[in-house]
Amino acid sequence: MPSIGVVLFPGFQVMNLAPLTAFEFANLEVGHAFYDVSFLSEGGGPIRTSIGVVMETEPFADRRFDTVIVVGSITVAPSAPGLIERLREAAATARRVAATCTGAFLLAEAGLLDGRRAATHWAHARDLQRLHPSIKVDDDRIFVADGNVWTSAGMTAGIDLTLALVEDDLGPEMAKGIARKLVVYHRRTGGQSQFSALLELQPRSDRVQKVLAHARSNLRSELSVEELAEAAHLSPRQFSRVFREETGQSPAKAVENLRLDAARTMLEDGRHSLDTVAQETGFADRERMRRAFLRAFGQPPQVIKRNARHLEGPRTA
Repeated sequence: MPSIGVVLFPGFQVMNLAPLTAFEFANLEVGHAFYDVSFLSEGGGPIRTSIGVVMETEPFADRRFDTVIVVGSITVAPSAPGLIERLREAAATARRVAATCTGAFLLAEAGLLDGRRAATHWAHARDLQRLHPSIKVDDDRIFVADGNVWTSAGMTAGIDLTLALVEDDLGPEMAKGIARKLVVYHRRTGGQSQFSALLELQPRSDRVQKVLAHARSNLRSELSVEELAEAAHLSPRQFSRVFREETGQSPAKAVENLRLDAARTMLEDGRHSLDTVAQETGFADRERMRRAFLRAFGQPPQVIKRNARHLEGPRTA
């Protein structure tokens, strides 16, 4: 039975516990307690989260864990030396070590990321790189697996990380089934970007949100201003004005960004040819898609696809 030791500390952010549901559902799918999850802290006892929820923990003691997972917090501060020492000792005998969000800072303090690639929440990536220059920090990855050390971006990216750990143990079909139960559309690969075109747009009205949802679901269509205006029940002129006021972009630019978002996701998934990606995302041909990628990312699609494969990397040391 793989034992999971989850390392907590005062002020950790409770969202970091949500990814553990992947292990719970794996147990349900297998039909018995395949994973044994324990919550650890430096000295054991109650640990208060940043929002005030109290978690009961046990001390590290001399237990050995198959996988040690360190959670993150909203703000990053130096950790207690005793906790870092306990973490270092537990990691020395574990098969895998992982961190969600800013938990990467604790792994870095323990020296567990020296010379490795790592991910963390994009807002803290520069600080991690500055404080620990021997680490190759990637601020635009969902998660990174370097040898037996796994790190993820912030918040919900931890779900992708734990699903990947389950896939590592029980196979892709099990991970896919659990993702479906969690109402996650799919397990994102580690190479995927932390950023989303829809998040950048952030329209205020339901009307414009509905138009964006229509566009995202119909990327193979031309998605002209006239078509989008009809979905919004506005004249093309009114629609263009309202859309720009709410999103700061023209409809044409927003549609291109949605196409780029979808195309990049398909490329990073690694299972689709460039021609298929161009057709499915509405670019029509590879050359038009290549020009759009160069404008947006400064790189052609094939480079992003190749980099995503490289960033997935080998998962065993």
